[in-house]
Amino acid sequence: MIAKLEPYIPIHARLPLNQLLNNYQFTLKIVGGRKTKRGDFRATAPLPTITINNNLSKEQFLITLVHEIAHLETYIKTPKARPHGTEWKQNFKLLMLPFLIPTIFDEHLLKLLAKHFINPKATTDTDTKLSAYLQKQNKTTDNHNCFIFDLELGTLFKLQNRIFKILNKRRTRYECLELKTNKKYLIRGNASVTIIDSLKDSYDN
Repeated sequence: MIAKLEPYIPIHARLPLNQLLNNYQFTLKIVGGRKTKRGDFRATAPLPTITINNNLSKEQFLITLVHEIAHLETYIKTPKARPHGTEWKQNFKLLMLPFLIPTIFDEHLLKLLAKHFINPKATTDTDTKLSAYLQKQNKTTDNHNCFIFDLELGTLFKLQNRIFKILNKRRTRYECLELKTNKKYLIRGNASVTIIDSLKDSYDN
């Protein structure tokens, strides 16, 4: 399995990841990018299944894979545990420890990860600084040229083919107006978006 993963992971993660994978039996599927999730775990028969998106940076792919293996570990040991409850958090932290080294993650990312793993969440997207740094490393996001928290109030931007205007900042989220429906939404500051110069330009594209 490790040979299949080599194009997707940091080179120095190969050995500890191979050691981790040898502890489990599951089916791994690398799939096209999905908007709603980067990976998932399913307790399928005859073997559990883990899927990971193929459009992630190597660092994010590794984190996502270990995240899902932590679900597998939790399912094996405590099958009735909540999906992202105490048991999963503890398993995720323990399984990530061998990878938290400077040959796999750069110094700045290690600091962000150390803080994140004090109390890991269901997704890194809830950690604004960590999510933004991981997305900047992901060169496949070339259709999105910035993050909302980089923009000034009043800026127009496109997100998932919808046009918004930034109205106000509320802690980690921003109040934005969707121009087509005139409805307001709260959007995370680490959402990657495309700035548009004018409404005419946006609809021409």
